[in-house]
Amino acid sequence: MADEKILFRKERSKVIENTGKEIVISNQRSFFIKDISNDFSTDEGFISKKDLKKKDGSVVKTNIGKEFNLFTASFPDKIRKIGRLAQIITPKDVGLIIAETGINKTSKIVDAGAGSGALACSLAHIAKSVTTYDIRDDCLKVVRDNKKFLKLNNLKVKKGDIYQKIEDKDVDVITLDVPEPWHALGNVCKALKPGGFLVTYLPTVLQISDLVKSAGMIEGLAHIKTVELIERQWKVKGRAVRPTTKGIWHTAFLSFFRKIS
Repeated sequence: MADEKILFRKERSKVIENTGKEIVISNQRSFFIKDISNDFSTDEGFISKKDLKKKDGSVVKTNIGKEFNLFTASFPDKIRKIGRLAQIITPKDVGLIIAETGINKTSKIVDAGAGSGALACSLAHIAKSVTTYDIRDDCLKVVRDNKKFLKLNNLKVKKGDIYQKIEDKDVDVITLDVPEPWHALGNVCKALKPGGFLVTYLPTVLQISDLVKSAGMIEGLAHIKTVELIERQWKVKGRAVRPTTKGIWHTAFLSFFRKIS
């Protein structure tokens, strides 16, 4: 299948504010096109499949004259379109995991509690290899479908209970989105290489308390920090610049640990 495409339009309009000043307001509209082998229809007309194959940056028109810029979809565009069973881990949390653990093209990752696979897929996009585990067949199917959609050949999807066993060894980073990660700490320590990181994703403070207490009893595992990220959007319209009511508030607490011996 050819690369997915994005149709994007930046609209500008001039308005007069109470100050008497003329300002320019920019609005955006975009469409994600998964299949460019057919014409693409919108509420502003359709664009022919011939135009969808034009080079990036081309201006294409619908049959009623609406103009859009055309370009190839990036990974962030695509991952927003993955199949979901439930709420997925947000980009704000994914970004911190990558920044704090230094995941890169040489990294070997284990992920558990795959869910819909958003975290595993995001990490596989930049890491050398990712193995993600889940015990639910419906989750595993969705993750495999998302792996295929995103063309992530370095992502392995396995059915397994990490409370019982982690098959991988010499792992750089392990991420756990499971309700009782303290039951997996022994297996985590066996799988991680010295200096490797464990990252947990937990929604409540009581879970954090139990986890850190359990980790403190393991000599070779050090708790680095626990954080919560809040994302607040702002409205920028002329000189009206203020927080909006939209935002991504509490999603979960991220706890970072390191294997020190």
